Amino acid sequence: MSTEKLDLINTWDKKFDKSEEVNHKKITFINRYGITLAADLYEPKNYTGKLPAIAVSGPFGAVKEQSSGLYAQEMARRGFITIAFDPSFTGESGGSPRYMASPDINTEDFQAAVDFLSNYEKVDPDKIGIIGICGWGGMALNAAAIDTRIKVTVASTMYDMTRVAAKGYFDSQDSEEARYEARKRFNEQRTKDYQTGTYERAGGVVDPLPEDAPQFVKDYYSYYKIERGYHSRSLNSNDGWNVVGTMSFFNQSILKYSNEIRSAVLIVHGDKAHSYYFGKEAYENMIKDSSYTDNKEFLSIEGASHVDLYDNMEVIPFDKIHKFFEENM
Repeated sequence: MSTEKLDLINTWDKKFDKSEEVNHKKITFINRYGITLAADLYEPKNYTGKLPAIAVSGPFGAVKEQSSGLYAQEMARRGFITIAFDPSFTGESGGSPRYMASPDINTEDFQAAVDFLSNYEKVDPDKIGIIGICGWGGMALNAAAIDTRIKVTVASTMYDMTRVAAKGYFDSQDSEEARYEARKRFNEQRTKDYQTGTYERAGGVVDPLPEDAPQFVKDYYSYYKIERGYHSRSLNSNDGWNVVGTMSFFNQSILKYSNEIRSAVLIVHGDKAHSYYFGKEAYENMIKDSSYTDNKEFLSIEGASHVDLYDNMEVIPFDKIHKFFEENM
């Protein structure tokens, strides 16, 4: 396996304070497409023996210095070895062209993280779990459906990116005609990009914020565009994905085999989130006609919005998440 040379930042540039209860270092690992991924590794201080481990990623268009790093550090503080990684083509991770996404490659990113943890000398390879946030919640469920090494999966404030791509929010564009028009726009852009030799960016979270923007857009703005969560490498904080970067999501359904997941799954969602239906229906589909429902849970957080589960330590149910990992690993 050949490793890409990555330019990693070694200063603390996270959107959360560094815990004095954990050790931190940068690491890299390679996925099966030959892309080198960058991650932050967090370990509890002063432990002996091998520990259970968790790989964390998300939200969709974010970087590990934001929400996923917060989750990883907190779970390390609670006794797990954790990594928060940047997905392929984004952040400090490798892959070219930049700012692309793929249901297959991004599911593979989780599996590659499990590859690394399974071979890390301080990890118990029989006790590995994953956490996916927002769009990576759906990817985490997809990874759990294919990777039997994953013993526990937590999907927090999840999106099914393939569903929203093909059908729009609340399935409002779920028609052959709407998808055809969207495909036309994508393919016209592909022709233009080839002519110019560049990839046009789609734009991150809208800025300036319109006064009549939906509340969830205002919430995204409050996280990605101001000091609370802004990061220079975050796609959502800046120019977004390539316009054609998520085109493949139209033709793929990542949750098709979720009801065959035998390992434990916890889906957490705020009941005030615009995305609540993603989590609720993903849980319902996961247990439908399934023989493996005893270790599946859906946790609804009263009064919580989508981005509350990004960084609000008073809302994110870490005690429950911790207990779920301990009981099911």
